[in-house]
Amino acid sequence: MNQVEGVILDWAGTAVDFGCFAPVNVFLDIFREAGIEVTMQEARAPMGMLKIDHIRAMLSMPRVGALWEEKYGRAFTEQDVENLYAEFEPALMASLSEYTDPIPQVIETVQVLRSQGLKIGSTTGYTESMMDVVIPNAAGKGYQPDYVITPDGTHSLGRPYPYMIYHNMEALKLSAAWKVVKVGDTISDIQEGVNAGVWSVGVIIGSSEMGLSQEEFNALSDVEKETVISATQTSFIQNGADFTIQSMSELPQLIGRINVLISQGIRPYAR
Repeated sequence: MNQVEGVILDWAGTAVDFGCFAPVNVFLDIFREAGIEVTMQEARAPMGMLKIDHIRAMLSMPRVGALWEEKYGRAFTEQDVENLYAEFEPALMASLSEYTDPIPQVIETVQVLRSQGLKIGSTTGYTESMMDVVIPNAAGKGYQPDYVITPDGTHSLGRPYPYMIYHNMEALKLSAAWKVVKVGDTISDIQEGVNAGVWSVGVIIGSSEMGLSQEEFNALSDVEKETVISATQTSFIQNGADFTIQSMSELPQLIGRINVLISQGIRPYAR
């Protein structure tokens, strides 16, 4: 049948943890403890990657790299990356269970999609041990996809590599990339979808790319909300997203639109 067969959702910032705050706070802390003050924007920019790759990406930023050289008198090394990650993982694990609340409308949307016969997969930048905390906590709150894989299952080749998506397709028996929709809240999510050849969708409200807590977003005026939504949408589209949605509640309708495109012989990146 020529229509969407499955949806693959990111975890933090897409399905749970509005604003993706669990990891970003720890990134800020471990760099501060190393004597480097990074900005929230720098901490968020590589979000969605495997976390050790995220640290390496931050150290590779010109400003952060320069601060490191100024502090330590040399460029960062792979040992520095490993040392920072050794601080990161236990700190994240200690607080991770507090950041497993499903984002509004996710549970209801997944129910709608399942009622339409779609499979629900997932990918993440978290490791398997991190997901051992997230999965049961999220399940206890009503969110549980049909399949979970971490970069540990792809020899640490996380986003933007497409391999976690391919594992989902195999496990869920999804027959073609163009019958799959990937939804995420970071640029690396978008790139993962593009590289896999699936329909790549950015979700805006609650995303790491937007970077606001639910309270901060709700406190904005209507004009301010429109501004941050527009900026986030532009960022996703500029990085290759086929579509954006403001919230997960829009996903079933979008899948209906994609099914029409598929019936017309249109595939991702050929619209």
